[in-house]
Amino acid sequence: MGVVGRIVAVVNQKGGVGKTTVTLGLASAAQAAGHRVLLVDLDPQASTSWVLGVEPGEVKESTAEILDGSHTGVVYESAWGEGIDVLPASQRLQQQEIGKGRNPERRLSAALAAIAADYDAVLIDCPPSLGNLTLNGLTAAQHALVVVEPSALGLRGITAVADLIDEVWGSSNPDLDLAGVVVNKMPAVSAEAERRTEELTRNVGKKAVWSPALPQRVIINQAIAERRAIHSYGYRAQDISQAFDALWAKLRKRLKD
Repeated sequence: MGVVGRIVAVVNQKGGVGKTTVTLGLASAAQAAGHRVLLVDLDPQASTSWVLGVEPGEVKESTAEILDGSHTGVVYESAWGEGIDVLPASQRLQQQEIGKGRNPERRLSAALAAIAADYDAVLIDCPPSLGNLTLNGLTAAQHALVVVEPSALGLRGITAVADLIDEVWGSSNPDLDLAGVVVNKMPAVSAEAERRTEELTRNVGKKAVWSPALPQRVIINQAIAERRAIHSYGYRAQDISQAFDALWAKLRKRLKD
């Protein structure tokens, strides 16, 4: 497989829908399958970096330095073990939300071009915004994966995300397409969640909404707090791990197409 098609931006302008959880869950599934993945943290909160064992406050060269043009980036080995590396974030990223200079939206793309071939996939955890940070993620990616929560507030703004994907496709990245929409935090029983999922399907099309939806599980929060891969919990996280396995297999197929 060539470099083209390996890079995926995980996006939504709304916070709290679980972009980081989904990015980390896919990475965990990839590792369990024996695949090699690079995670790129574009969120100034740096949650992905922290969960992977990188202390954002101690990082001298982060994705902030890639976006300000002063460095091409340093890849760190994650604490999860073999197969998972990270380009970490830092709070300095906040200063890059408004792009400056010539073609500021292309800087991440240029940096990843030199290293993407070393991985089966590159997963970009974008921030809950539609500024220069997310623009860099989408310009660097070939696939956009939108994460939503099955609630009225969770679905708000998805049109703006779709519009930005179209804008990037038309202006700076003709290789970009919407890979799909992942429904996260699905309650076991909820008529409201079912209605919202049906609404989502009507809005974006049945094929765009990926199955399975990710169930709401307490162990996800435990894994984040303990900075562990969800697959490391074995049978205690069997259903959510299997859901991530299915989504990773679906994404993997898209990356090969």
